[in-house]
Amino acid sequence: MIGAGATGRAIALQLATPVAGIRLVGIANRTLKNGERAFKESGISVWLTVTSARAAGTAIDLGIPVLTEDPTVLVGCDSVDLIVEATGTIDAAAVSVLAAIEHRKDVVLVNAELDSLLGPILKAKADEAGVVITHTDGDEPGVAMTLIRYLRTLGLRVVAAGNIKGIVDYYRNPETQRSFAERHGQDVRKVTSFADGTKLSMEATVLANATGFRAGRRGMYGPACDNVREIANLLPPEDMLEIGLVDYALGAAPHTGAFAITYEDSQLKRLQLSYYKLGGGPFYVFYTPFHLPHIQIASTIGRAFIHRDPTVAPIGGPICEVVTVAKRDLKARERLDGVGGFCTYGLIENAQAARVRSDLPIGLSEGCILRRDVSKDAVLSFEDVDMLANGIVKDLWREQFSRWQVAPIGTGASSQTNAQLT
Repeated sequence: MIGAGATGRAIALQLATPVAGIRLVGIANRTLKNGERAFKESGISVWLTVTSARAAGTAIDLGIPVLTEDPTVLVGCDSVDLIVEATGTIDAAAVSVLAAIEHRKDVVLVNAELDSLLGPILKAKADEAGVVITHTDGDEPGVAMTLIRYLRTLGLRVVAAGNIKGIVDYYRNPETQRSFAERHGQDVRKVTSFADGTKLSMEATVLANATGFRAGRRGMYGPACDNVREIANLLPPEDMLEIGLVDYALGAAPHTGAFAITYEDSQLKRLQLSYYKLGGGPFYVFYTPFHLPHIQIASTIGRAFIHRDPTVAPIGGPICEVVTVAKRDLKARERLDGVGGFCTYGLIENAQAARVRSDLPIGLSEGCILRRDVSKDAVLSFEDVDMLANGIVKDLWREQFSRWQVAPIGTGASSQTNAQLT
């Protein structure tokens, strides 16, 4: 596993229980102290700190778990079958995932930040290498996708799916979320991204790219309701039937988990569903009333390695992406502080619309310097910013954009986007 933050430690605790057939053999974390904490909290009292893949393999083969600051030690170790990426970073995670694919290792992403930005191109590279890359069950996209796949095996037509979300306040920032983060031992920027809706949009993007469903509008509809069963009558029926929707229910019981909506046009089948208390239709809500990434990840690991079956992965090029929106009035020469910061929040947008307008993905926004003033709630474009020096993430995004062009290169905003990234 790469990453020993709050999520990583919870996963380590669960996998060390142990889960049948799965052994946590190593943790990589840039701060060894946090890796040590993960082992200790998991009840593992003996481990070896290593700096090479060979040393890691020797220890692992003797049944001794290893700790390292360098993810490539685990990625390059022949005794490791699968990598769990749980850092929540984008740049560092991209490097680790590419290295894992190069070393023919399956990858489980507990990282919506990376997956929502670069999932399609990483999936393409994994396919070429003959390995599995997948987002995880337990995180909402995986919970929804597992439910969708089950409903489809029953012959039901799924027309919408998404999260059950407690609150969305686009203007939350690290100051407003600090006490909550400290109280629960969480990273304050990550908690901010939960509250301001950025993570919600990232998770919906992961689901959209895996299903082909789209956002009905930028940011989704997100109807408020008392119970998730009500959402079947609150989303536009024409959108569900024509394009399929990713969306969310706001403030709805059971207050956690994920839902899927099916459509039934047979009157006789509707009568049967009414008899079993699913309502009169023609739209019906099914839901899973929990999401437990640290527990359900075991299912994803097993499915990936044994059955070569990703829980949730892109089916092609980007369907949606997460664009950058000003959290407040921003001034020229300000430096953007990225996901979970003070400057911006992220909203899901259909990839076609985003690329035609040359919208700036929030995963590329950190460190960008504004060329001009931008009003609160305005979507930022590539033309609004000067970007930092190119890196692996920008290279991958450029490759992804070129591979799946949603608008003709050389005309309109798409050519401007390409020039901006060049």
